[in-house]
Formats: sequence, structure tokens, C-alpha cells
Amino acid sequence: MSESVHPQDVLLGAQAGAVVLPVCDHYSGVEARMRKSLALQAEMAQEFGACVFDVTLDCEDGAPVGGEADHAALVTELALAAAPGMRVGVRVHPVDHAAFAGDVMTIAGRAGHRLSHLMVPKVESARDVHEAVEALNAVGAEALPIHVLIESPFAVHQAFEIAAHPRVQSLSFGLMDFVSAHGGAIPADGMGAAGQFTHPLVVRAKLDISSAAHAHGKVPSHCVVTEFNDVEAMRGAAAKAANEFGYTRMWSIHPNQIRPILEAFAPDERQIQTATKILVSAVAANWAPVSFDGTLHDRASYRHFWQVLSRAHATGRALPPEAQAWFAPVSS
Repeated sequence: MSESVHPQDVLLGAQAGAVVLPVCDHYSGVEARMRKSLALQAEMAQEFGACVFDVTLDCEDGAPVGGEADHAALVTELALAAAPGMRVGVRVHPVDHAAFAGDVMTIAGRAGHRLSHLMVPKVESARDVHEAVEALNAVGAEALPIHVLIESPFAVHQAFEIAAHPRVQSLSFGLMDFVSAHGGAIPADGMGAAGQFTHPLVVRAKLDISSAAHAHGKVPSHCVVTEFNDVEAMRGAAAKAANEFGYTRMWSIHPNQIRPILEAFAPDERQIQTATKILVSAVAANWAPVSFDGTLHDRASYRHFWQVLSRAHATGRALPPEAQAWFAPVSS
């Protein structure tokens, strides 16, 4: 197909879906687990033919107290040694933590060119984002995307302003800290696989963050499920996040959770086939409206179906030949 009619050329710039990231963001902070996570990422990239999940190396919860500098150095070396083409990010300490400046100087200063993103936790306002941006710019990491973790009632209230910052690429919801910030007003089961989808305050926070992200074309990333040995609970939570709460990405904290997330966020075969047929018809009509199975489609629905195929590609799903051509690497 001609490059002049590539869907991205026509549909790019839409408010929603302006950024496409792998649907799973896998966190680890202990050295052995970080190494295993990077090895698993490379293995699954071979299996699926694409890097289907991010690995975020964790300084905030991974570094021992007093050992923050050594942990930052370790994370930097691991990121630099990751297999080519793999997406590796780092969660640093919050901007008001004593280790934040050292994290940025060591990690972004040495490996900023290799990282896919920097996760900044406990972001309360756009001012925190601005402080993080200034720190990154000062070490030459001007192009490094920032992911933010929203973890308090006040931060949820600021979500739209935070999402508006041009360096912010993704917003994540910090469930555990959000619940504990309510001083016992939310029961402990609000942190569980079931309760986090039913307690009104948690539900409202999730929807606000998702809406803020979509309003500014950013990626909403759903929180953790701590019951990592309960695969069915994980599948159910991932399906709810994807189908009912508007999230297009989700955290994993155990290798057992990666495949259920990929499955829940991936379009099924019927969706892939329908999206391909509609977009092929759109290309043939030079992006004018078309009728498909008795339903009218135009650029608004074309954009949706392009996002379906983009998500299918990001999750390693097999695509029809017509759609594969749209995702083929561009030759130099």
C-alpha cells in the first residue's frame, strides 16, 4: 500500500490515542528480579515479534535506605546492558526526596538516551512535573518522556493539569498510597482485586485519571493487583480496567501477571479482522465515508479502528497481510 495513504498520516493528531505504549508495564526493584525481568522481556520479544511489555526498574521501593546511590548505579548499568530494541524505564524517588537529584544525575545523566521513560512517583501537581523536567534537562535528557504516578486525593484533583504538561506521556494510579491517604476512611479491601473496582472513592479516582489522560492524548496506566498468584483475579481486573475504566496500559509486579494483561488488553480476532477491512475500505475511498455491513464509517470511527490495530500490534497479535504492511519497519 502506498505510504501516502498510511492511516497514521491521515489520523495522527487525534486527541485520543496520540501516544501508543506497550499495554503492560512490569516493575521490579531487587537485582535478581530486575535481571530476570530484562531476560524475560527479550525472550517474549522473540516469541511475539515485538517488545510487548516495558520493564521499569525501581529505585523508589527497590533501593535500601542509605543505599540509594549504589542502587541508582546498578539500575543504570542494567538499563545500559538491556537487549537492543527493548523498552526499559526507571522509577526514581519523588522530587522532594533527598535521593531524587542523585537518581536523575546518575540514571538520566548516563542512560537517558537508552531509557524509554522516567517514572516520577508521588506527583502532586504540575509544579512537581516542572521540577522533574528541569532536573532532566540539566543532565541533557531533554527528550526523555516522563510518566507520573498519582497517589493522593489532591493529586487526583490535579490530574487534568498534570496530564496537560507536554513532557508527560502517561499517568498511573497509585492504589495503595491513595487508599492509605484516606486515614482509614477506605477499608483495606479497597486495595484488593475486587474492592478496588467497587469502592466509590477508588472508582472515582480511577475514572478521573483515565479521563484526564485521554483529554490530553496521554496513556492511562492502571494500578497493581497485589494478589499475584491469583491468575483469575488478575484476568478479571485487567479486563475491567481495559473494558470499563478506559485504561490502555496496566502495571505488573510479578511475571505471572504479564500474559493475563496482554490477553485482556489485546483485541480479539474478530476485532482485528473488522478493523482491517474497514481501514482497507477507507484507504480505497481516499478516507471519505464508507458503508460497511450497513453501518456508516468516517474518520472518527477510522481513528478507533486504527487504535484497535495499533493495540493488536503492540500486544504481538497476528495481523492480516494488509494490516501488517502498515506496521512494517520503514527502510532508510
